[in-house]
Amino acid sequence: MDRKFDVDKPNKYWTADITYVWTFEGWLYLAVVFDLYSRQVVGWAMSKRMKKQLTLDALAMAYWRRKPPSGLLHHSDRGSQYACHDYRKRLNQYGMVASMSRKGDCWDNAPTERFFRSLKSERLSDYRFVTRQSAEMQVLDYISYYNSIRLHSTLGYKTPFAYEKELCRKAA
Repeated sequence: MDRKFDVDKPNKYWTADITYVWTFEGWLYLAVVFDLYSRQVVGWAMSKRMKKQLTLDALAMAYWRRKPPSGLLHHSDRGSQYACHDYRKRLNQYGMVASMSRKGDCWDNAPTERFFRSLKSERLSDYRFVTRQSAEMQVLDYISYYNSIRLHSTLGYKTPFAYEKELCRKAA
């Protein structure tokens, strides 16, 4: 990716990563797939385990929601969930090109990490979750807010949905 965060159209560059939320039942893991064009979270999955199925589920959601053309560049870190045979096979099935940074170089995933920072500081920091389900509800609510209401300076103070809608209007 070489830190090329300014993308000229949707479904060209996606990033993916995992974060975690503490609950009194234990960790809740969240995997997201992020479209760099509009900074939209296009796929997500949550689980009490950080296994490859978590990332496969988030990728499947993103693929079926967006139906991207072949050749999309999919960037992730070198975590075992992304480097495993099943994940790489799924990327090939979807016609996506896998991208991973060199060991110790986390900068290509900075926009996705920024989403996690926003999630945790803007929504989750004030909560102590008794159950994973209560944490899931807050995460889902935040993703909806983030995509449809929250303004992004990178997008000229538009929401990800509005930014993509504007592109469709210009194309028509």
